[in-house]
Amino acid sequence: MNLSTDTIAALAAHLDDCVREARDTPKITDDHPGMDWEDAYAVQDAIRDRLLERGARIVGYKAGLTSHAKMRQMSVDTPVFGFLVDSYGLPDGGECRTAELIHPKVEPEIAFVTKTELKGPGCHIGAVLAATDFIVAGIEVIDSRYRDFKFDLKSVVADNTSAARFVVGSQPLAVEGVDLRTLGIVLEKNGRAVAFGAGAAVLGHPAAAVAALANHLGARGESIPAGSLILSGGITEAVAVEPGDNVTLRVQGMGSVSLRFI
Repeated sequence: MNLSTDTIAALAAHLDDCVREARDTPKITDDHPGMDWEDAYAVQDAIRDRLLERGARIVGYKAGLTSHAKMRQMSVDTPVFGFLVDSYGLPDGGECRTAELIHPKVEPEIAFVTKTELKGPGCHIGAVLAATDFIVAGIEVIDSRYRDFKFDLKSVVADNTSAARFVVGSQPLAVEGVDLRTLGIVLEKNGRAVAFGAGAAVLGHPAAAVAALANHLGARGESIPAGSLILSGGITEAVAVEPGDNVTLRVQGMGSVSLRFI
């Protein structure tokens, strides 16, 4: 680590305040160019601790920048990982208040729910599928706190990988006998299809992103508990939304899930 404990705490407080006040900031590596990966995840951990102290509950995790389309969009080639708390969750068909966000975008995802613990190192696709209770359609609302969505990878890790809101569908699908690579998705905005894709866009197989998450956590002495929700990563490029937009994700075999932005 290159940053002091006090600096990490100050950066976490700054980013946490940006979330609560819905205000943007220049990326933090502008003032801390020496920040390394350990520092970035330490800031994320400190944000998590602040949320837990305010009564939040960890409900799962997310993988970010896992699709080739998203990597091209953000000019990066390395997945990143963050956490999800209960207050991020929205009901299917419910409302997402844009006044609480800075510049929201949506991503179509395949969400996993685990029935047993997953732990790395050495976690692989087969282990993920064996530990999966079911999968559901999911929409993640991302909202980077960085001005104009301009950031480097360490800054976005510190910012909990732009986590903001999420919604999952109500039609679970067992993974047995299903080829997640070929599951097709259509993302619609205001009744018009705006993005298409398939599960293979996420690291070749969505479960590969979950395995990578388990291995990442394992290297840090953590694991994915049973009953966790995992957003495996955006299948397509993120789509910007604004008040008045209605977004629906349709996933083969899993029905649809939707949000209204007000």
